[in-house]
Amino acid sequence: MTQTTAAKLFGGTAPAISYLIAVVLAFAVAALFGWVLEVVLIQRLYRRPLDTLLATWGVGLMLQQLARSVFGAPNVQVVSPAWLNGGLAVTGSLSLSYKRLFILGLAAFALVAVWAYLQRTGAGRRVRAVMQNREIASSLGVHTRQVDATTFAIGSGLAGVAGCAVALLGPVGPALGTYYIVDAFMVVVLGGAGQIVGATVAAFAVGGLNMAFELGSTASLGKVAVLIVVIAFLQWRPAGLIVRRTR
Repeated sequence: MTQTTAAKLFGGTAPAISYLIAVVLAFAVAALFGWVLEVVLIQRLYRRPLDTLLATWGVGLMLQQLARSVFGAPNVQVVSPAWLNGGLAVTGSLSLSYKRLFILGLAAFALVAVWAYLQRTGAGRRVRAVMQNREIASSLGVHTRQVDATTFAIGSGLAGVAGCAVALLGPVGPALGTYYIVDAFMVVVLGGAGQIVGATVAAFAVGGLNMAFELGSTASLGKVAVLIVVIAFLQWRPAGLIVRRTR
C-alpha cells in the first residue's frame, strides 16, 4: 500500500523512487505504531516476560486479521524497481539475484546504522546504560521510560524496513511474517541478548546451516535439523555466542 501511494505521487519515477520512499515511510509508520504500542500496552508488562510474549503475539494476530479485512486475504505481488531485475553472473551455473544482493546491502546498512546509534550517540549510550543496569542508570538521571519507548520504536521501524525487503522476494500477505518468526527468534537467542555482532554471526550461521541441511533433504527437515543444532548449542552455552560483560 505504501509503495502504491508513492507511485501515484511520483508518477513517472515509480517504481524505482517509490520503492525507496516506501522503505523510509515503512520505517516511520512502523516506528510510530511501535511507540504507541509500547506506551499503551508493553510498558505495563515488562516485569512479566511471558505476558509480554503473549500480548505481542495477540496484537500480531489482530493486525493480521485487520489487514485481511482491509486489503483482502489473497497475497499481492509487489512491482520491483527495474534496476533490481536480473542477476550478477558469477559462473556459468551461478547467478546472484540483484534483489537478494540489495537485501543484503540493506541489512548491512541497518546493522551499521544501529551500531553507530548505540556506540556513537548520546541516546545510544543511554540505551546501553539502561540495558546494563537500569537502576543505576535511573539514579544518574537517565529517563528510562523514554529509553524504553524509543528503543521499541526503533525496533518496530526496522521491522517495517524488513517488510519492504521481503516484499522483493515474492507476493506479500497478512501472514507473511509468520514464516520468519522462528528463524528470527533463533538468531536472537543464539547471538546473545542485546549483541549486534552476535546476532550477525548467528544469522549467517543459521542461514548457512539451513541451506546446508536442505541440500540433502527437504526445507522442513532442514529447519528441524537447524533447530536441533541450536538447542544443543544452547545447552552447552545458554547465554548465546556472545555474553555481555558485567561487574
